[in-house]
Amino acid sequence: MSDLRPSPPELQITRSPIDGSVVAERHLATAGELEAALARGAAAAGAWARTPLPERVASLNRMVDAFVARRDAVAAGITEQIGRPIRWSGGEVGGFEARARHMLAIAPEALAPHQPAPIAGFVRRIERAPLGLVLVLSPWNYPYLTAVNAVIPALAAGNVVLLKHSDQTPLAAEEIARAGAAAGLPEGVLQFIHMSHPRTAEAVADPRVAHVCFTGSVEGGRAVQAAARSRFIDVGLELGGKDAAYVRADADIAFAAENVVEGVLFNSGQSCCGVERVYVHRAIWADFLDAAVAAARSWTLGDPRDPSVWLGPVVRQRSADLIHAQIQQALAGGARALLPAADLPSGPWVAPQLFIDVHHGMDLMREETFGPVVGLMPVDSDEEAIQLINDSRYGLTASLWSQDAAAAERLAPELEVGTVFLNRCDYLDPGLAWTGVKDSGRGSTLSALGFLDLTRPRSLHLRLR
Repeated sequence: MSDLRPSPPELQITRSPIDGSVVAERHLATAGELEAALARGAAAAGAWARTPLPERVASLNRMVDAFVARRDAVAAGITEQIGRPIRWSGGEVGGFEARARHMLAIAPEALAPHQPAPIAGFVRRIERAPLGLVLVLSPWNYPYLTAVNAVIPALAAGNVVLLKHSDQTPLAAEEIARAGAAAGLPEGVLQFIHMSHPRTAEAVADPRVAHVCFTGSVEGGRAVQAAARSRFIDVGLELGGKDAAYVRADADIAFAAENVVEGVLFNSGQSCCGVERVYVHRAIWADFLDAAVAAARSWTLGDPRDPSVWLGPVVRQRSADLIHAQIQQALAGGARALLPAADLPSGPWVAPQLFIDVHHGMDLMREETFGPVVGLMPVDSDEEAIQLINDSRYGLTASLWSQDAAAAERLAPELEVGTVFLNRCDYLDPGLAWTGVKDSGRGSTLSALGFLDLTRPRSLHLRLR
């Protein structure tokens, strides 16, 4: 006789990249549990949308208060789950707060109705209406900074949110939901769920999901888009990057070297907008290399739980293997390392490294590395630098390093990226739209424009009699 008992839920085990210890064990949602979460969200959507905007904003500010109050626990959780040094992890709490407060502060103006020119006898306006249930799929590398970009503006706009984080950072979703509960958000307005990839595809395809916000790899973005292909919904995609830095001949060499190296190494290079290619004007090539090597040597690699450590492991062994494969291909093609080889502990560790004698035939200069290594190339002109920067399937950001702001204004329109920086990199300003082109994604978050994809226009055309 066949066994008709239901299969036990699938177990998700999260291990720390620091030492392989188990950080969390969570059961992945069954079909029934996903159905219940979607039903709760759909049931809560109407009442939350009708809640006046000032009340929604006040509730969400209380949520931010509750989140910030757990700063130390959140920071420790980041370090254990992804290996970011504890000296930096608390900064993500501050970034979450800054972005959330900004989006809440601008919500009344961003969501205000548009009033066309008056016509006697008519009331006419365009309102921003919420979409309904928004599915937010967040990655592990900046688990809170990526989530806040969508969660807070979606809720402020009157949507309800179902949040799923990477299997490497399940505690992040729970922390955000905990803060929402502490703020008194109604049941179903902000939920978290742990799901397998196939179950996530089911959620994307469900008609109760009105919008999907995905941050992750290009391959992941394609999978999400494929799951939504039979539906007429928008999918916001924040994907990968191969972001370039161009150091012009007039740059402050010491300043540029220090900051470009930080853009390469921070978070072990695991940032979608981290610096992954560097082009330096030949007139300052030798001096810049000396300064960059000196800057890179100051980044100490070690146990990220030690407050003196600047650089920890990468997140998983397969990530380390992919980075090492790029390095070996580059070396086989003639690349040279500028830093001495380091003795590494077992596990997903990658030492910081700068490579020269590289070219665009190498994956190191074309494919996303997501590690603390970078290739540098000399160039002879602005035109050559622009051509090389644009020679990429990615288009997230590019940074220019120069003391000539007018030159940056002139070069910026030529760059096929979503954000052009001058004398900074690897940074999101919540007052500006965060967006990419090419394989770096579509749609935008943050700024007043970040509310557009999370709402729909609704026109009122009232004839008075």
